[in-house]
Amino acid sequence: MEQGSLYTAELMQPIKMGSYPAEDVTFLLKEISGLMEETNTEDREELIQAGTHYSEMLPVEYQPSAEYISLFHQALQTTARKVALASGVVAESILARKGKGVVLASLARAGTPIGVLIRRYLRQIHQLDTPHYSISIIRGKGIDENALRYILEHHQGKGIQFVDGWTGKGAITSVLHESISRFNQKFHTRLDADLAVLADPGHCVQTFGTREDFLIPSACLNSTVSGLISRTVHRDDLIAAGEFHGAKFYREWADEDVSNLFVNTISAYFTDIADEAKVKAAELISHEDDHVPTWKGMRDIGRIQQELQIDDVNLIKPGVGETTRVLLRRVPWKILVDSVENPNLAHIIMLAKDRGVLVEERSDMSYSCCGIIRSMGGEKQ
Repeated sequence: MEQGSLYTAELMQPIKMGSYPAEDVTFLLKEISGLMEETNTEDREELIQAGTHYSEMLPVEYQPSAEYISLFHQALQTTARKVALASGVVAESILARKGKGVVLASLARAGTPIGVLIRRYLRQIHQLDTPHYSISIIRGKGIDENALRYILEHHQGKGIQFVDGWTGKGAITSVLHESISRFNQKFHTRLDADLAVLADPGHCVQTFGTREDFLIPSACLNSTVSGLISRTVHRDDLIAAGEFHGAKFYREWADEDVSNLFVNTISAYFTDIADEAKVKAAELISHEDDHVPTWKGMRDIGRIQQELQIDDVNLIKPGVGETTRVLLRRVPWKILVDSVENPNLAHIIMLAKDRGVLVEERSDMSYSCCGIIRSMGGEKQ
């Protein structure tokens, strides 16, 4: 296949989506608002475990209580500087490794706020106008190749840096590597599959801000902290050959949206943390051999799977971010925590209590917590 085949097929053009300022991010997604309805949590869980692909449905978005929203704001104030520092470390690492001509491609949707933060850091501290796109990647289906082709067509000669919020078991890391390998072979490109995250408790990426499993407050909420964008969708009856993966734009929740509050609160610390971020990034890069991915987290998950006699490893979701997702949009069986007194887990303890989910303390994990999805029978996904 010739290199020019990257650009021969007709691609759709992006539209303005989401609640972020246009300069912060371009969503390479097809808006499917009005084209599909959400599926309630119990029905969706049964369908997923019976073999229906998760990307062919959307969950009903959790509507948090006033108490929970208050906890989000408290967590944001408490962790803002720490999140800013991790963002700065990642941004400095990207700049050192890939130079000023890089394009950011955040993985919708948890990666989107982080991509916005990294772009803002590079602009604020280094006066760089770094392009930032948010694109879809789906376990079992791969990355949106049309979105990648769009980026390459509009930024020829530039490298792409993929961005996400955190790692759990490393499933998306694996999907990204497989997808980029396939894309490179198909189109004769040389894209780098490196994934940059703020927190890498799973020890499965090279570019990270920290490997501590700490609370990134954007994990506490769904669309209302991610530009009012839903999870991404790929269904053949909704997405044509040349189109981007789909997502809903929840305009009706504009009054509850805290997407810009989140990034504004954190980016206010960038000047304060910039020098420290540069030092930490330089230290990480100079000792890269000490930080190679070991996938340590997967070994812990294997032990938990065996001890709890869980047939499908996909029912185990480790780390603060993934455990939060279990409580917000899956049917949880139990939650494992390193300590019920861990301040990073206050929102998880609250959500578990709200949903009547058992919380057990366990001190032998790489992660501070782990969410276990209830088996509904026939776990295929």
